[in-house]
Formats: sequence, structure tokens, C-alpha cells
Amino acid sequence: MNSIHLHAGQRRKMVEEQLGDRGIKDLRVLEVMSRIPRHLFTLDSLQHRAYGDTPLPIGENQTISQPYIVAAMTEALKLKGHERVLEIGTGSGYQTAVVAELVAQVFTIERINALSRKAQQILEGLGYSNIVFKMFDGTYGWPDQAPFDAIMVTAAAKEIPEALIKQLGDGGTLVAPAGDADKQKLMVLTKKGDRVSKREIGDCKFVPLVGKYGWPEK
Repeated sequence: MNSIHLHAGQRRKMVEEQLGDRGIKDLRVLEVMSRIPRHLFTLDSLQHRAYGDTPLPIGENQTISQPYIVAAMTEALKLKGHERVLEIGTGSGYQTAVVAELVAQVFTIERINALSRKAQQILEGLGYSNIVFKMFDGTYGWPDQAPFDAIMVTAAAKEIPEALIKQLGDGGTLVAPAGDADKQKLMVLTKKGDRVSKREIGDCKFVPLVGKYGWPEK
């Protein structure tokens, strides 16, 4: 039995207890997260903790988000299947995989070359062909591919960069953490014409969004 099937029971338990019991209702999100082998996106030494209710380090001072946060952010985008999505912060590639299962195409940006290369290797190894990768400062977004139907930001700035809001298409949704370095709110922005509405969906703590329109690099 290969390792993907070996962890099927842990994935089911994760989905039931960490997601369903906490109010994640999008059946497509729940189904996808019951299938994707999260352990392949973690460090080898931490694979035994891959389905736990916690973020985990992935090297380069970055983390793979807690499963519930991945589900909540994905659900907030209300994806139907036809969308072109921009992801800022490829990281481990796990969130990228979840979104890629649910949409037409994902454009994902990562500023740390080692993480981008590793995520690309894992995702291509799993057979994903609808993901476009870029190594760059994600706070600029990806202007020449805009507008996007949805944007997901997986690192936190004080304010969501205006450059990203501008790249959101009419009727589109953006989900991102915003706040200070120690504690943030998960924000959902919806654009209709020139009007952008915002709502909070909970507290969170993410690594900093580093770049020209985010936090300076230390």
C-alpha cells in the first residue's frame, strides 16, 4: 500500500473533526481535503504530524497552515470551477493543490526560490497541470495575467496591498490575513464595480507578507 492510501483514515478524521465539526460546509472543499496527501507537503521529519490541528514549519522560516485555516480560506472564495485564481505565497504547495482541484487555473507566486522549486516538484509529481508558477515579490501581484476571479494571500501584511485589490475582477473575492505581526484578522473582500466590501471571518496568525507593499525583509 502506498503512503497516499496509508493516511486515508487520518485524512477522514481531519475532515470530520477539524473541518466539518467546526462549520466548514462546502462539500467540494471537504471532499478535496479528504483526498490530497497533505503529508507529502511537510518536512519528512514531521510527516507523522501532517494531519494534526496545527501549522507546521516547512523550512525557510515559513509554515504550512493549519488544515482548518486552509479550508476556511478556500471556502470563503466560493469557488465554482471556472475561476482563474491568484495565490500569493506558494509555500509548501498544499493550499495551491486544494485550490487547483476546484478551479480552472491557479497562478501562484513565491519569493523564496527553494520553496517554489520544491512545491512545483511535488505538485507536478501529483499530476497537476493547471498551475502556473512564478518566483517574485508577491505584493506586486501578477498584473499581466489580471484580472482574477479570486485572490488568496497566505501571508499577512498590515493592510492588504492595493496592487492586489486592483487585480481582482468585477464580482471577484479576495481572502487575506491583515493586522500586526503577532495577530491578524482573516479578511474577505468582494469587488462589485468600483465598490469593495470587507468582512472579517476570524482571528489568525500568519507569517509576514514580505515585499515592496508588505513587510520589509529582515
